[in-house]
This record gives sequence, structure tokens and C-alpha cells, in this order.
Amino acid sequence: MTTAQRLTDRKREAILEAAIAEFRANGFETTSMDKIAARAQVSKRTVYNHFPGKEELFAEILMQLWESSAEQRALIYRHDKPLRPQLLELMQSKMRMLSDSNFLDLARVAIAATIHSPERTQDMVARLGEREEGINTWISAAQADGRLKPGDPAFAAHQLQGLLKTFAFWPQVTLGQPPLAAALQQQVVDSAVDMFLANYAAGGPAR
Repeated sequence: MTTAQRLTDRKREAILEAAIAEFRANGFETTSMDKIAARAQVSKRTVYNHFPGKEELFAEILMQLWESSAEQRALIYRHDKPLRPQLLELMQSKMRMLSDSNFLDLARVAIAATIHSPERTQDMVARLGEREEGINTWISAAQADGRLKPGDPAFAAHQLQGLLKTFAFWPQVTLGQPPLAAALQQQVVDSAVDMFLANYAAGGPAR
């Protein structure tokens, strides 16, 4: 990596850190690219060189938080492993992301921005939705392998994730409740996986 590339990377990181601070402190609507540039100590032009707009910058932040909290290897379906431990690993990874205080703070900002101006945040929401595709892919692969009942994988994935979000996302985002304690996190994950397999596993949940 050249010196110029390292400088560019440092500026990009400074922009992301500044944007996180601004969004958390001031919300989506009030935060401006000018404020982000000032906090990052770079020019506004530099900010736009890295990110075409505020929506793209915010979506990038949330996706980075997702990636830092989720183990992507857990999203790969394994035909030679039982379903339950695979799903437990998948949902534990999801739970870690849902328990991240930065993610929860910025999720509140994203939801408020969507309510205030849905037309401006459609692309941001669509890009974030792509991060859910790994679970759909896992379910689709298990269905193709004959180990989950056939059906709409997106519908099944939405149900599965909803079992977690009911306890570990919506109360924290909408009511300000603290993240779940570790023991309760595991209880929610275990019960969600068992409920999912009881309904969707072909030939019974033990397969």
C-alpha cells in the first residue's frame, strides 16, 4: 500500500468516525456533510469524494457495524452438520449485532429518518435489507437439501429474525430498554431456533 493510499484510508476512517458521532448526537436530518467534514477535519469535497451523499454514508456505517458484529462464515450452509447448531451459530451472530450499542443508537436514527422522509431513505433501507440476504440464502440451501420444508425462504427468514427482534431490538430501539443480559440472549436464541425448527424442519427438528 502506498503512502497516498494510506492517507486516503485514514481520511475515510476519520469521516466514518465523525459521521457516527454526528448522527448519534444530532440525528439524521440535522446532521450535514459540512458538520461531518468539520468534525473529521477534512474538506467537504473530500467527504463527497468518498461518499456521494448523506444517505450512502449512513448506510455504509450501519453495514460496517453489521459486518463487525456478524461472523459471515456462520451464514454458509453445511449439509454435513445438523441444522440446530448451524442455526444457533447464525442467530448468536445476529444477537451480537442486535446487542451492539452503536448499532442500536444508529438504528434509532435510521428509523426516525425513514418516518420523517421515507422517499429520501428508500435506497438506504434497501441496501441494509441486502445484509439480511445471508439468512435467506442459508434457509434456501437447507430447503434445496431437503432438510427444511419447501416454501418462501424470505418469509421464513423474516419469521426467524422476528423472534429475536421482539426481545432484542424493538424494545431497545422504541422504548429505550437496555440490551438483554447474556443469559437471556441465549434463552431467546435457543427458543427461537427450536420454534423455527419445530415448524420448518423436514421430518422433525432433530435433523
